[in-house]
Amino acid sequence: MNSNSNSKGFTDTSNAEDRLRLGRLYPVFLKEYDPAYEKLFAEEKAFLEGVFAPHVFRISHIGSTAVKGLVSKPTVDILAEIYESCDLACIEKHLLSLGYIVNRPENDIVMFIKGYAPEGYSGQTYHIHVRRPGDWGEPYFRDYLSENPAVAEEYAKLKKALAEKYRFDRDTYTLAKSAFVEKYTAEAREKYGALYMAPSD
Repeated sequence: MNSNSNSKGFTDTSNAEDRLRLGRLYPVFLKEYDPAYEKLFAEEKAFLEGVFAPHVFRISHIGSTAVKGLVSKPTVDILAEIYESCDLACIEKHLLSLGYIVNRPENDIVMFIKGYAPEGYSGQTYHIHVRRPGDWGEPYFRDYLSENPAVAEEYAKLKKALAEKYRFDRDTYTLAKSAFVEKYTAEAREKYGALYMAPSD
């Protein structure tokens, strides 16, 4: 994870030593699907709608916890698409005060995470990916897995093998799944068309 100074010390991965330390603190582990994920997402969505209103376009449940029956890391991934009018600096300050951590991964404007502590996982984990409205791939991949159980099972087998191999290396675990994700995201886009295209400004 890349981080700002507020979380530096347990989410900074600027060198191999930091990545090794964080891999031990936050290992990759998978759980069977939990129906409670839907409720957890709904509650967090309602909270985020209040935080970002009226500058939010769409809040979506993404990632493996959004696919019924799919084994996953027990992290609720959320895509929050917000307009440029949103005062992110104010929101960051507010969420930091509530215990969220601010990260800045490559694909997000900012990512708010919860459920991480300096000593390891602490309660339910959330990853809130904040981006501008767009035709993002994650909802397509989610829908494709939901409608194609055989592909979802193939993905589950891949994740189990990778979790065993890269238990203490989250970045490599994620990278090793990328070819599979990209392949079926492309198939989903072809099947569904511009289903999640955001309106132009």
